[in-house]
Amino acid sequence: MKKINKLIGALITATAILMWGSRTVSYAQTVRVTAVLFYSPTCPHCHIVLEQVLPPLLEKYGEQLEIYLVNVSEAEGQQLYRSAIDLFQIPDERRGVPTLIVGDKVLVGSGEIPEQFPGLIEAGLKAGGVPLPAGIGLKEASPILATPPEKASETPAALPTSTAQVAQAQSSAKPSQPLFMQRFNQDPVGNSLSVAMLIGMVISIIVVIWIFLGREEPVNTHLSEIAIPILSIAGLAVAGYLSYVELLRTPAVCGPIGDCNTVQSSPYAYLFGVIPVGLLGVVGYLLILALWGIYRFSSSGLKKPAALLGWGMAWFGVFFSAYLTFLEPFVIGATCAWCLMSALLMTLLLWAYLGPAINAWNA
Repeated sequence: MKKINKLIGALITATAILMWGSRTVSYAQTVRVTAVLFYSPTCPHCHIVLEQVLPPLLEKYGEQLEIYLVNVSEAEGQQLYRSAIDLFQIPDERRGVPTLIVGDKVLVGSGEIPEQFPGLIEAGLKAGGVPLPAGIGLKEASPILATPPEKASETPAALPTSTAQVAQAQSSAKPSQPLFMQRFNQDPVGNSLSVAMLIGMVISIIVVIWIFLGREEPVNTHLSEIAIPILSIAGLAVAGYLSYVELLRTPAVCGPIGDCNTVQSSPYAYLFGVIPVGLLGVVGYLLILALWGIYRFSSSGLKKPAALLGWGMAWFGVFFSAYLTFLEPFVIGATCAWCLMSALLMTLLLWAYLGPAINAWNA
């Protein structure tokens, strides 16, 4: 009887080993396309890809499609993304999330990915598969990566396909620093510029108020009358470009410092989730320029209200720009050079309108 039991146990063990081995061989022999998606939980375009584009493809291709997720809002994810930028020599104007890498192809945005990824999958399968891109560092990776369940013992869990799962994947990492510092450390150089700009704006607000309250004699406004239209037109150009980027959802041309596309793809780039912030800037600069025209060329009866209203618009612009400048390093984790330029121009407009405002207030 004992011999029979041992024989049965041996047969069960052998069967289990054979089944596991056959499944492993089957997985190893499956022709598959492997891709890497860089995303951020605060990016609306990323959620389109995660919730609408990838799930049907994963359902269609099953084990033939393997996708790694890298959350760039985490420090490790940001490091992997920068490695990908260096490896694939991604130009400034194409940097941002969502970015999907499959083979040697780099797709950016919620437009390119659904348009080109299905064709790349088909081509990759016909060519015998597409391996994981080497050189990024994914093999050593972290809890922010996702792979199929078959490899769960070697790598983290399954691909998030909903907003709740993305948020859960983000919160599963246990930060060693406060969240605002994690965001800042994603780009310490660019975010330091945002902090410097924010400090400069706060100092300007304090000094402008102090001068306005303490000055009673008339102020020479010759320089102000020249500076206001120049600054307004420059601001209009910056805001117009940002509106173009936000309305057409096209990658922004960024400089060597900062990450404009991460900022522009964040929910904070849209007021109430609908109105592009750049478009609000266009309206603001147009009103400031129009009020300067009334102040400069109208009859004396309209000069005082035009000067005070123009200064009031500049105040609104400075406070709103300061709010956005605070969000960049401490909430979004990226800095937009175009946004900093707009904040600087608005702060200079606050100074330029100070003389006319003092004269109008004391008139």
